[in-house]
Amino acid sequence: MTALSLPARALGCAPLSSHLTPGALACALLLTGPALAAGDAPTAPTAPVPTLRDVVVTAVHDHSPVQVVANPKQPRQPVPASDAADYLKTIPGFSAIRSGGSNSDPVFRGQFGSRLPLLTNGTQLLGACPGRMDAPSSYISPETFDALTVVKGPQTVIWGPGASAGVVRFDRERPDFTEPGVRFSASLQGGSADRNDQNVDLQAGNAQMYVRVTANQSHGQDYQDGNGRRVPSAWDKWNADVALGFTPDADTLLELSAGAGDGEARYGGRGMDGTQFQRDSWGLRFEKTHLTPWLTKLEAQLYRNRADHVMDNFSLRTFAPGGSMAMPMASNVRRDTSGARLAATLQWQPDWQLVTGLDAMHSPHEKRAGSPSQHYSAKPWQRDAKFEGLGAFAELSWQAQADTRWVGGLRLDRAKAWRYTTASTTTGMGAMPAMPTMPTTTGTDQRSRTALPSGFVRWEHTLAPQSALVYVGLGHVQRFPDYWELISPGNSAANAGNAFATLRPEKTTQLDLGAQWKGADWQLWTSAYVGVVRDYILFDYAAMKSAVRNVDARTAGFELGASQRLSTAWTAQGTLAYSWGRNSSDDRPLPQMPPLEARLGLDYAQGPWSAGGLWRLVAAQHRHANGQGNVVGRDLGASAGFGVLSLHAGYRINNHLKLAAGVDNLLDKNYAEHLNLAGNAGFGYPGGVRINEPGRTLWLRADMQF
Repeated sequence: MTALSLPARALGCAPLSSHLTPGALACALLLTGPALAAGDAPTAPTAPVPTLRDVVVTAVHDHSPVQVVANPKQPRQPVPASDAADYLKTIPGFSAIRSGGSNSDPVFRGQFGSRLPLLTNGTQLLGACPGRMDAPSSYISPETFDALTVVKGPQTVIWGPGASAGVVRFDRERPDFTEPGVRFSASLQGGSADRNDQNVDLQAGNAQMYVRVTANQSHGQDYQDGNGRRVPSAWDKWNADVALGFTPDADTLLELSAGAGDGEARYGGRGMDGTQFQRDSWGLRFEKTHLTPWLTKLEAQLYRNRADHVMDNFSLRTFAPGGSMAMPMASNVRRDTSGARLAATLQWQPDWQLVTGLDAMHSPHEKRAGSPSQHYSAKPWQRDAKFEGLGAFAELSWQAQADTRWVGGLRLDRAKAWRYTTASTTTGMGAMPAMPTMPTTTGTDQRSRTALPSGFVRWEHTLAPQSALVYVGLGHVQRFPDYWELISPGNSAANAGNAFATLRPEKTTQLDLGAQWKGADWQLWTSAYVGVVRDYILFDYAAMKSAVRNVDARTAGFELGASQRLSTAWTAQGTLAYSWGRNSSDDRPLPQMPPLEARLGLDYAQGPWSAGGLWRLVAAQHRHANGQGNVVGRDLGASAGFGVLSLHAGYRINNHLKLAAGVDNLLDKNYAEHLNLAGNAGFGYPGGVRINEPGRTLWLRADMQF
């Protein structure tokens, strides 16, 4: 990726280099100078004065039954995230499989991949790499969105199929312009390992229309672990999105959106690096509310997201023969995901509400390969897979009494998959021999499942005097195997063919329960789950290959959180999360389960000043299943526990500008997460060795709103 990013071009500023240059700072000052000169002068009556939040987030608490809601624009510790997985780690129950400095893959309650769909503005963008080097989370820049919503467990049916672990939604809210106006917000961030990020959000409109532009760039060099050892982890990425909305009245919205992005990343735990993460997206959505007394909302949406990903073993590293790659090679993979959604909200009296509709998805996958002497761009695309889905859903809410609410839903999905076999095949993880001049299709296999039912029912009860809430929900999900499970295991034609023919849909039945208590100065919440999974999809690793099969499994776990206001300035908070799983078929632990984790925080906020600390404590993990895992990671044995201390402080200069600084891993602890990729000898890491996390990290951030 070139040093000049699209956001910098769009702003008309000097090019942004690989570190925070004087030109970049001058660009920031140019943007903020007029507003800073104005100080706290009253703004025009056409727009409210924005107020920056004072607190740097160290823990995210449950918002409502089975749901977490957060503001991804708000500063957080550890150092504000460069991808979706990095941000989600703030939420109890989430962890991540680290690939490098960026582009990790999120894990919730030990569940991963299509069990946990990630949606942006209600759409899906699926990565193309057979090993999920470009996981969907790698294309999401959290700070360019307004709201993050997590639904825990199989407790909704309206956001697509297969969501047995939960649903994650990143959304941009509709700008509200009752009078003509312009709004602008931005953030600048710098830190250790040459970390520098820039984010901008520009909105302009009136009562009839609006335009919104969001853009960001994020960069980091290789970091050093707690022992001072360099870890290959550099990245550079950018994203830019524009939305044009028409609002002829308060009840109508028609929005057209488009976006693009690109980047590159080094991976210490893989045999290849990502040299292109090209994304282009477009969408059209329509919303109409208050159509009739009983039809309160109608939604329609069309979208197309494309991921065009390139990986090679020579551009970002010195090539070294090893494993299945005896020569320099490159692989270009592409996946188009297009879809549609239609939903209606019906209301009967104030007590009954029904959301019902249809959604559909179409997603072909293509590939081509090359080498330094034979560039992949000169080769034709070769289709290897295609997936389609169609679903119908209905979710009903009933306020049975003033203190009791029932929620239930049913969903029925039809899924189809095609596998295209060709004259050229791959023979190992990452092995990509040269392709023929023209692709030669030798056969096409198809499998489908016409009826994949899912559903749930949940009881919610408010305890007097309206300060406590309890809930119990029972859900069932049948999930069709995804691309990574059906097509890509081991990149072996024999393994993939066997999986395609024999792998059964995964069937999860789970009981979710929890409670919330709130007082004037305190909050306590807990959520727990117990699940049974028939035909759980499990990966077995041997040498450089993997195979996939169905087993039966059991899962359980909990999340717990509390906060207490100690005085007008001080607040203490903490969270605790634990996940447990067992492979009933093999009578051994389920792999890739994160260990017990606690977060303890102490925050101070008084006037323009704020400060705080975060102590993250992770227990040793002795429950493991060596050689088993998922398409990205496998268990490498027991892992040691660790504790990491981080501090931050901030100062709000005025209603428009706030500065924050922090130090993560203050004591320079050398540690590694339990969920991890195996090391790669091409970067000096022997196989089976966990990659260490960053050592002491300093960061400085400025947030602006006008």
